[in-house]
Amino acid sequence: MFSYRLELTGEEIVVYCEGDIDIDAGDTFEEELEPELAKAAVVILNLESVQFVDSSGIGLLIKLVQNLQEQERQVWIEKTQPEVMEVFELLQLDEILGKSIFR
Repeated sequence: MFSYRLELTGEEIVVYCEGDIDIDAGDTFEEELEPELAKAAVVILNLESVQFVDSSGIGLLIKLVQNLQEQERQVWIEKTQPEVMEVFELLQLDEILGKSIFR
């Protein structure tokens, strides 16, 4: 089950994600998370507590990051677990979203 916690500091918001980012996380992303992120110029997705991302979760992340980038917001994905990062690398997510997004 996916959950998140937000930490807003000035114009920066950190999203601490927890659980699996999969099809079940879709409603949470679209209905809850995206409106919250409208409050910040800088968005950091902390994936330290995410152990699994499936293909629908990859799609959610791509859509979210691209929407934020289109709104000219800075976006970073950080503290990704090695097994999740391996999936991102296999799918060449850094080529899709940009290498500088991962830190």
